[in-house]
Amino acid sequence: MTSDPATAPPGPAPVHRARLAFRRWRRTRPFWAGLWTGLGGFVIFFLPLAPLGRILQIGVGGIAGMSGGVVLMAMALLILLLPGQRHTAGVIAVIAGVSSFPLSNLGGLFVGMFLAVLGGSMAFSWLPGKPARRSRRRRAYEGSTAA
Repeated sequence: MTSDPATAPPGPAPVHRARLAFRRWRRTRPFWAGLWTGLGGFVIFFLPLAPLGRILQIGVGGIAGMSGGVVLMAMALLILLLPGQRHTAGVIAVIAGVSSFPLSNLGGLFVGMFLAVLGGSMAFSWLPGKPARRSRRRRAYEGSTAA
């Protein structure tokens, strides 16, 4: 009996495996908080983006708005890659989002500011998933041996 690779049952497709791996990764971190924060930073960064000569005429205001967007996108990466630092990154994202209101075109016409504050507050409030509960039989057994 030889096992022919052609007759072996096919495994899941590589795309399906990648999607499942991404789903597992996404569920272990504040994914939506990082996404909203990054999107808010993107809006705040690119909304005042103009030709360099125009930005130099605007002065520090244009550069401050762009730097606020960069800070928000960096906080989004921090939220996604280091979920243990979500509290710090969330607070900084909310502060940068609110400070973008006077610094860059009303906070990206309110859209970028809203997304940054939403993402930062979601990151601050996110908790990791709880482990699965033990069965009743297992708890009863552990309780009787602990005495």
